[in-house]
Amino acid sequence: MTTGAQTPTHPARRSRLRTFLPLGVAAWLVLEIWLLILVAGATNGFVVFLILLAGLVAGAAVIKKAGRRAFRNLNEALNKGTSPTSGGGSGLMMLGGLLLMIPGLISDAAGLLLLIPPVQKALGRFAERTVERRLRAAVPGSVGGAFQQARMYRPDGKVVQGEVVRDEPGGDTPQDPRPPLTR
Repeated sequence: MTTGAQTPTHPARRSRLRTFLPLGVAAWLVLEIWLLILVAGATNGFVVFLILLAGLVAGAAVIKKAGRRAFRNLNEALNKGTSPTSGGGSGLMMLGGLLLMIPGLISDAAGLLLLIPPVQKALGRFAERTVERRLRAAVPGSVGGAFQQARMYRPDGKVVQGEVVRDEPGGDTPQDPRPPLTR
């Protein structure tokens, strides 16, 4: 059975993100554990436990507050009949809360940094510029390639809609049972 998707002629290359992300996560985890061991050595294990618990509670409270703000903004926009404006930093606040909930001192510091409004605005502008730049650089139809396997295309590029109908001699006569697909 063919899907209509063309087989790639060049070997697939791993992106830099797929290559270095596991290394970065592993380095981050080792650094987090090392810092927690240093803090536990300087104080005691109970203090480390309290720090981690405080981060968990604070992160949950931040996520709850940001979620309520985003839901309230959505309701107000729907009641006015307008489209919702930007989340007002709700997404970055939720990310900050999530980072607070992740055990570790580096993630807590990054989460607290994301809760500062000027940092949220600067990071939001940077993300917006990055997305706009990538959308301008994208080739038209490049996203559609992801769905190419789900459709059959004619040589002129038009989608052929239809269904498979078997036209076999004998029409309605019972056929032999099909063999099982597995061995």
